[in-house]
Parts: sequence; structure tokens; C-alpha cells
Amino acid sequence: MSNGPVVLAYSGGLDTTVIVHRIKAELGRDVIAVLVDVGQGEDLSAAAERGLRAGAADAVIVDAKERFVADVLTPAIAANALYEGKYPLVSALSRPLIAQICVEQARAKGATAVAHGCTGKGNDQVRFEVAFGALAPDLEVLAPIRQWAMSRPEAIEYATKHGVDIGWITAEKSYSIDQNLWGRTIEGGILEDPWNGVPDDAWELTRPTGSPGETIIGFEAGLPVSADGERVGPAGVVAHLNKLAGGVGYGRVDMIENRRVGIKSREIYEVPGALAVLAAHRDLEDLTLERDLARDKARLDLRWAELVYDGLWFSPLRASLDAFMRESQAPVTGEVRLAFADGNLAITGRRSDNALYRADLATYDADDAFDHDAARGFVQLWGLPTKVWSAASQRAGSTSTPGASTP
Repeated sequence: MSNGPVVLAYSGGLDTTVIVHRIKAELGRDVIAVLVDVGQGEDLSAAAERGLRAGAADAVIVDAKERFVADVLTPAIAANALYEGKYPLVSALSRPLIAQICVEQARAKGATAVAHGCTGKGNDQVRFEVAFGALAPDLEVLAPIRQWAMSRPEAIEYATKHGVDIGWITAEKSYSIDQNLWGRTIEGGILEDPWNGVPDDAWELTRPTGSPGETIIGFEAGLPVSADGERVGPAGVVAHLNKLAGGVGYGRVDMIENRRVGIKSREIYEVPGALAVLAAHRDLEDLTLERDLARDKARLDLRWAELVYDGLWFSPLRASLDAFMRESQAPVTGEVRLAFADGNLAITGRRSDNALYRADLATYDADDAFDHDAARGFVQLWGLPTKVWSAASQRAGSTSTPGASTP
């Protein structure tokens, strides 16, 4: 083990603040706390000061919000990324970028190691360490919380004993929070029992304090860029939907999740903007993507989400899937109208110059342009293989057609 400086992916929370103190006190190594701003919506300067008070030699704040949108959220939206059909990958999306920035800081500051504050049970240890290995295999990787096997109560006790400032966290209110532009995760404490309801004080983004509302979200090549005709960019669209959808209580996810390490966990997420964007995006794809492309893309969307959840952001398969996703998004331009009320979302309209829906083909009115005579031959040819197979089965002595119900 080297004695050189350690770049720590620092959140300002319980575990990483305790890590700063223990690495300095017990290993005698300088710690460079790197705080990556991916839209947490909190005062990172206060967190940086907390890291310095805990013993960090330096605390660096990196504004990565634009990189997060361009490099991470853009492909995630294109892939309709929902792990197990529910979780919009809030933390999983931020970890590769944070790891990349930590490596950049390690190179800039001559550090010989990078570190994270993940436990041995979580997914984030996989995401950080696989990313570190892909980007900088020469750097030493430290996982102090896993190595020391500290529980949250033990970390709180350590902080109290050594006078380490851990902000709002107490033994009575020990939620672990992670937040970025895409949403908010809440875990720990009373939430670990899947039978327990979620206490009201755990929620921030989805408090039903607003009135029912409606909004129109505009997309260009699959990316949300406008709200009610005003061009605000993807981050602005998410913020707009967080306020509108969260204000009616929409966007809560309470799920039993299959972690990469092989255990099930109860996870709580607040993701009003993310869920609304993905719902609108999928609906616009229904309008603009050819049938076979849409069907195969839906299958690959699930695979993309699994790869990212499992920490394989820096993998050839994800890069290849991204190329497919980018190509698929060319026609996904248009507008989707969303209505929110009583914790629910409803899509009430969609339109696009690239729509594959044609009213003159779909209508049953007098201006119907569909060739009904062509349908007769199509049905005959479509059913021909089944008809031939059934006849052959009956000639062979079968008394019933396989798959047919028996009265």
C-alpha cells in the first residue's frame, strides 16, 4: 500500500465524512475530497467545509451538471432506462461520471489511490470499482467502509466520539440519501423492514401541495427540450416536471429490488420528473418508431438498464447499444401532453411531424383510405401455414387441433 494522497468520492454524508477522518488518523494519508455536482440541489460548499473539518487536505467541487445531462441522461432517456421496469437508475447513472471525475482529479493532483464510501452489500461498490478499473487500472482502490465493516450506527458513534460533523444525521433519523438531477433515493433505518410504511419526513420531492395541472413537453431527436413552448433544456424540463408532478404526489417508487450482489433490498425513490419524462418519451416513440424497431428496442432498453445497474457503463456492449439507441431517436421529435392529479400521470395527447399514425388509414369514416380488398388476401396468406399444418395433423389421425380448448 502506498502512502500517497487518496482521492475520495466525497458526498458530505455520514460514511464519506467518517472515511476522511479515519484515513488521515489511522493510515496517515492525505485525503482529497472530491464533490461532484450532478444536480443534488444542496450547498456543496458546506459539505466541502465539513470534509475539511474532518481532516481532508483539500476539498474540490466539480460542477458536472452539464456533463451529467449530455453524457449520462441523454442516453438514459433514449433507452427508457428503468431497472426491473420501475427504477430510473438515479444513483447508478451518476456513479460512472463521479468515478471518471475522481480519476481526472487523481491524475491532476498526483494521487496514488482513489476511494469510495460504499458498503460490501451495495451496488455502488461494483459501479465505482469496475469504473476505476476500466479508467485507471494502475491506481490503488480503497473501500474503507467495506474493509472496516462499519454499520451506520457504528459510523454515527465514531463521528460522535471524535467530534466529526455529520450534518443532520442522527441515530433517530439515519436515512441514507442520494440525490441528483434525475431524482432522489432514500434507504436505511425504519425503511429496511419492507412491511413498514414510509414515514412522511422521508419525502421531499413528492409532497402533494400543488393543484392538478397539465403541461406539454417538447422533444427533439428523443431529448426533452421544452415545457409549454418554452425552451428550457433537459434539466429544465426535469425541474419543471418535478415541481408539477411532485406537487400532486406523483413519482414515488417503493420496491423490492434485486441487487447485483445477490440480495434483495427494499428501496425508496422519489423520481417525479424522471418517470414523467420517460413516460412521455415512450409514448412519442409509439407514435414515431416503426413496429419492428420499436419491439426490438423495448427488449434492448431492458438490457441497457441492467448493464448500467450492474456497473458496466464502461463496457463494449453499452457503447454498442448506445449507437443503436442514437440511431433510433432520429424521428422521435414532437410534443406530448401530460396531466397530473391525485398522485397520477395521464398522457392526454401526442403529435409529431414524423408520426407514423395516419388518420386516413385508421379511421372508420367515409374518407377511409385503407384498401379493404387487400386485407382478404393478406389474411389468407397469413393464416396459410397454420391451415396447412392443421390439415396435416387431422390426416395423421389427430382428433383435435393442438392448442384448441376442449368444451
